[in-house]
Amino acid sequence: MAESLFTWQALGTLSGAALLVFFVVQYTKSVLDRVIHIPTDLYAVAVSALVLIGATAALGQPLTWANVALAIANGFLVAAAAGQMANKVENPPGAPKTPDAGM
Repeated sequence: MAESLFTWQALGTLSGAALLVFFVVQYTKSVLDRVIHIPTDLYAVAVSALVLIGATAALGQPLTWANVALAIANGFLVAAAAGQMANKVENPPGAPKTPDAGM
């Protein structure tokens, strides 16, 4: 059972962090939209950076400016991967395409 749960080591990887960010953003973006209007992509970058900073600290690495800057930079990659997950959920491969309303 332990292999199926998040670990700090897993959250330090692109796939593990992207999966957590996908879930956090999907569950919280509608609530956030009621309070403050921020583009979902930027929200995902912020969540990604926080996840990576947390994983860095939890794995015993110092939170130097270099590690924090790297976590923020990698946050863009994680957010992009989480966005692709969201895109696949909303438009699964092989699903029938719906015609454009303008056609």
